[in-house]
Amino acid sequence: MSEAAEHERLLRLATRASLAVACTLVLAKAIGWWLSGSVSLLAGLTDSLLDSVSSFLNLLAVHYALRPADDNHRYGHGKAETLAGMAQALFIGVSAVLIGIQAYHRLEAPEPLGNTSVGIGVMVLSLVLTAALLMLQARVIRITGSTAIRVDSLHYRSDMLLNGSILLALVLAMFGWPQLDAYFGLGIALYILWSALQIARESTAILMDSSLPEDVSEEMLALACSVKGVVGAHDLRTRISGQHWFVQLHLELPGDLPLRDAHSLCEEAAAAINERFPRAEVLVHADPAPH
Repeated sequence: MSEAAEHERLLRLATRASLAVACTLVLAKAIGWWLSGSVSLLAGLTDSLLDSVSSFLNLLAVHYALRPADDNHRYGHGKAETLAGMAQALFIGVSAVLIGIQAYHRLEAPEPLGNTSVGIGVMVLSLVLTAALLMLQARVIRITGSTAIRVDSLHYRSDMLLNGSILLALVLAMFGWPQLDAYFGLGIALYILWSALQIARESTAILMDSSLPEDVSEEMLALACSVKGVVGAHDLRTRISGQHWFVQLHLELPGDLPLRDAHSLCEEAAAAINERFPRAEVLVHADPAPH
């Protein structure tokens, strides 16, 4: 199987697994909240409902982003992943506000909790499923570098803390501190809102064509200059679109070098960068070296 085909398989697997986990947790948390009445568990249910919507959007976005470049999208469709990240940030922010409102109302009008043992069981299941999904996502991110999966993983890492906090709130309620449930709900809402801002910031940076990290750019320049016959390199420009890195640079070559030889050196420099960074699509422009 080619590298591109393997990346596509892993991306589709990760998005489908994310949607399956989100839908499973919606059902489990709905049952747990109905039986316990916990506002923390309601917070988790609200978050999982929005998880399922954002995971579905993520699945569609990755499917679209994997389409090859065409006449109208010469750089491909990779930024569909980033748009999905912005949508996730919006959904997560909305969930944080809803959770905060519900927790505030519970502080104003406290209500006794019902069957907390069912809620505890639901949260243990949530932690196990979320941990398994995060391990899968970590592998997919390591291999593909997908922005959409990285954003989704950030979201589910916050869910781990969310679910752990809910579990702790339910355990404390079982031992006679039910009033802490609403405070946990408020804390969870604030953390989810912070996560949404982090996701939005990362997605915005990509949409604004933010450059690759400086150490990566410096290594690319060094690789280009390592090609025998190359005098130097400058004006390196980089940007990210989905799984692809677009790289442009000027290669300094001897002024009296024949065109055919100059072209060959440009191709060698591009190949050197691409071998080290397989996701990079490199465009090289030849300049006569200054005397």
